[in-house]
Formats: sequence, C-alpha cells, structure tokens
Amino acid sequence: MPDPAEGLVNLPHLPGVYRMLNAAGEVLYVGKAIDLKKRVVSYFRKQNGLSPRIQLMVAQVASIETTVTRSEAEALLLENNLIKSLSPRYNILFRDDKSYPYLIVTQHPFPRLGFHRGGLDKRHHYFGPFPNAGAVRESIQLLQKVFRIRTCEDTVYANRSRPCLLHQIRRCTAPCVNLVSEAAYAEDIRSAELFLSGKDDEVVERLIGRMHTAAERTAYEEAAIYRDQIAALRKVREKQFVSDESGRDADIIACERVAGITCVNLVMVRGGHHLGDKNFFPRNAEDSDPAQILEAFISQHYLQHGVPPLIVAGAQIAVAPLEHLLSAQAGRKVQITVNPAGSRRTWLDMAAKNAQLGAEQTLGLQSTQEARLSALQQALELPETAQRIECFDVSHTMGEATVASCVVYDKSALQKSEYRRYNITGAAPGDDYGAMREVLTRRYHRIIAGEGRIPDLVLIDGGQGQLGVAREVFAELGLNDMALVAVAKGVERKPGLEQLLMPGRAAPLRLLKDHPGLHLIQSIRDEAHRFAIEGHRARRAKTRTSSPLESIAGVGAKRRQRLLARFGGLRGLMSASVDELVQVDGISRTLAEKIYRELH
Repeated sequence: MPDPAEGLVNLPHLPGVYRMLNAAGEVLYVGKAIDLKKRVVSYFRKQNGLSPRIQLMVAQVASIETTVTRSEAEALLLENNLIKSLSPRYNILFRDDKSYPYLIVTQHPFPRLGFHRGGLDKRHHYFGPFPNAGAVRESIQLLQKVFRIRTCEDTVYANRSRPCLLHQIRRCTAPCVNLVSEAAYAEDIRSAELFLSGKDDEVVERLIGRMHTAAERTAYEEAAIYRDQIAALRKVREKQFVSDESGRDADIIACERVAGITCVNLVMVRGGHHLGDKNFFPRNAEDSDPAQILEAFISQHYLQHGVPPLIVAGAQIAVAPLEHLLSAQAGRKVQITVNPAGSRRTWLDMAAKNAQLGAEQTLGLQSTQEARLSALQQALELPETAQRIECFDVSHTMGEATVASCVVYDKSALQKSEYRRYNITGAAPGDDYGAMREVLTRRYHRIIAGEGRIPDLVLIDGGQGQLGVAREVFAELGLNDMALVAVAKGVERKPGLEQLLMPGRAAPLRLLKDHPGLHLIQSIRDEAHRFAIEGHRARRAKTRTSSPLESIAGVGAKRRQRLLARFGGLRGLMSASVDELVQVDGISRTLAEKIYRELH
C-alpha cells in the first residue's frame, strides 16, 4: 500500500474538502477544512492525540483526494452532500428522515384545517413543521374545540345537505350548510392563525371584544361561546411548559451520552409554543465529542428540512460557517446561539434531559434485546456469535396477489432498511409451499452470489411442509449447515403456544410463554407477518383497480374500449374465443391470439 503522507506536501493552504480512501477505492471519511494542508497533515503526525477509531481509519488510508472551495461555508455544504451520497463508515451519520408534517389552512372561502406532509403550495397557509403526526393532530383537535373550524375535505364539504356530527358536538360551525357567515368564519380562522403564530394575547383580546359585542346585542348564547373559548385558551397557556413572549420560531438541540449510547434531542418551538421533540441516534459517533456531533447534525439535518430563524445548541460549536450556510439556504438571517439565557436556557435544559432519557431508554431496550437473543441462543443451541436472523412469511387472499416478506433482525434490532418483499409469480395460486420455495431460492441465490450476508438463523412462518421446502432449497444451494426453524402456531393457534420445528429433531420444541427467546421469535415473526400483509394488500388493490388489458402490448385505450363494449365487460371478454375476438374492429387474428394467451 502506498504511503498517503508522501503526497501531502503539494496540498494547498486553502479551504476545501478532503476524502480519505482505502486500497479498494472506498471512501472512508469525508472532512472539511479552512486550511486543507494543515488539517490533512495533522492526521499523520506522531503523537497527534487521535481517537482509537480515527487511528484505525488512518491505518487503512491508501490515498487522499481534495477539492478546493471558495469558503468554509461552501466546504461545509460540499462535505455534507458527499456524506449523504457516500455514507463513509467513519463519518458521523444521521438517518435521512422523511419529511416533517405541517398543519395546513387551505385557500377557500371557508378554509379547511388539516394535516399535510410533502411539498408546500404557496396558495395555502402552513404552520410547523411539527416533530410528529401526533403533535399535528393534537393541535387540530385543540383548534376544533376552541375555534370550531372545519376539517372535512372539500369534496365532502361541497356535498353536505345537513350538519355532521362534529357540529352537534360543538367542533364545527357547519359552514357547509350556511350556519355561519363568511365574515364570522373568517374571524375564527384569523384567531386560529394568530394563536398558531404565538400571538395568544391578541387572540384573547379579539375574543373579549366579540364577547362584549354579543352581550350588548343580548346574544348571550353567542357571548357564552366566546367566554368558553377564552377560558380554553388560558388553560392551554397554563399547560405550556415553555413559552416565548416574542413568539419566535426556534429549534433547540442537545446531545447526551449514556454508557456509549449517543442521543441528540431536537425540540421544536413555533410561535412561542412547544410543539414537541424528536430523538436522533447517530452512527459512528462513539468517540466524538458533543460539539462534533451537533455540528454534523445541524449541517446534515437542515440541508433537507426547513431552517427556523433561531437555533439553540447545547455545545460550543463553530457558529460562523454554519450561520452563513443556513442563512444562504433559507434566504434570511439564521442565528445560532450556544450560550442561551432566560427561557432559552430552560429550553436547552429540557432538551438535554430529553436526550439523556432517550439514551437511557435505548440502552434499556438494547439490554432487553440482548437478553432475549442470549436466551434464544441457549434454547436453540446456537453459538454466542449468532446475531443475524431472517424471517419469511407468505400472504395472499384465496391465492390472489401472493406476496412473500423477508425481515431482518441484526445488532439487537429490526433492520427495516434491509426488509424485502417478493411478488410471487412462479407458484400456482394458493400454493404456499411453492411460494416459500420461490422466495427462499430468490433470496439466497443472490446472497451466495455475493450480494448480501448469510444469516445465522432463518425463521419460517409455517409447519413441517414449509420446513421441508426450506431444507430442499438450502440443500440445492449448498447451505446445508444453515440454522433453520419453522414457527408453527400450534393446534389452538394462540400466542405462547408456538411450536418450533427444526431439522433433525423428532419432537417440536415448546418454550414457556414467558421465555425471552420465544418473545424475540414472536416479535420477529409478527413483523414478517405485518410486512407481508401490507405488501399483499397493496398488490391486490393495484390489481383490482387496473385492467389486465393494460399490460398487453398493442392494445391501446381505443381497442380496450371496443373490446369491453363488444363483450359487456372483462368477464365476457375472458369467455370469448379467438374467432369472436377477431370480429372486433381493429383486432387482427395475431393480436386476438395474443390477447387470448395473455388473458388465460
């Protein structure tokens, strides 16, 4: 292996990004630097104080690639784009989470309040983002209770002839049947938007004014409604643990580590209201300090999600380049503070506590999973090194749209990114044995070809028949030493009464209901069952909403219309002969024979 330190003399004293590669050309690490030469040379100095993990990385480095940028902020942007695309094994990595949910107020004479996830449309008003869907729905329920705003879809709204149940329980003013004027409904919408923006005092003042006006008109029932709204808002403010008088949007980020488990907690404050928090667990962060972890989180997270005007960080991070990068991305000034005071300090203390609890809970869960795995290893006489389990299940409805699932358990957790579904096409409808044969053959043929890892244990949801099929497949593929267990539900088909069938064992193994190893098997089996059913339902729905004619080349929309009109639908078409198909305008004998073959 060439010495990468030999080429360092030619590195420039400029900002940029460096990539460390091993002998196979794999990127081990991506980093940024204000001065490329000083930063990269520091890895190869003696007694440089590198952590054991980084020392191990440096020992594998065969070459170094660099890219010069115009500024440190530009280097930061390039660094994180490369980290996202390459996923280097020695960089701190955060999971690429799906988009956050928003609360939407639609553009409409009588706007709708609803849940939204995805792209934002400038025609509507959005509030958020919220850390999870539950926080959005809780806010919707609150706004329904206080301001009685509709949540129904426009198609439902346009076709109502009488008020729905929500109106009867005082959760909607029923604009669909004109029980509220457009002006009064607009007032409710305005109050809701002010509340979501953190202007609680202004909302209360507006409601007090409307209450007094109604009382002067002797509309006492209407005034009582406003009185109840004011009381409800005051209760909400009393329950609010943190608040900000300025109503400024902010994210608060803290990092804590417990017994090697690192957790980053993100608290979202919008309009002065605490919307909730979310935990993140970085990879490759074992010997990184909190500042490095939070810098990685901020740069990776906000390249994918919206940036609030204020970020409060719980470590002494490099603020200037991050502020410059995020401000440029957001198109407005973004402030990052690492020494908060007052209410912001309260936010940060709360985030730190949440991060600590998240790490402790994960540690406890990991200990439980390790205990379950150890118990299963002993019960099945597996080696202590056995960690990876793959489980298979098959789902169909009377043979229709058969789908097989494979779920993976490894590193004391279910690895959802490694789940796979298989559409079964080679087995007869309803042939569970044939479906199991097909999925196992497809799965392990690829693995023995070098496209994956061989598991330590394979679980099959089924009985002796499925177990026999699995043994035959593994024998054909040369995997005779594979640990294999079929999980049969037993005569009564109740949880806790499962029978474990294994090759070479005459009698089934029955574990006690409270056996930790059985609990692990049940959780993996149930996940495989859920994943298979979900895929089967999606495939069945797709099949039932599309015509088999659509997949036949040469049969376009007009020909499909003629065929269905001539035979009165798909059932009549299925019973038609080739001679009858030829009689349809535009259908030649060759095409008729093709249609007949495809349909049968």
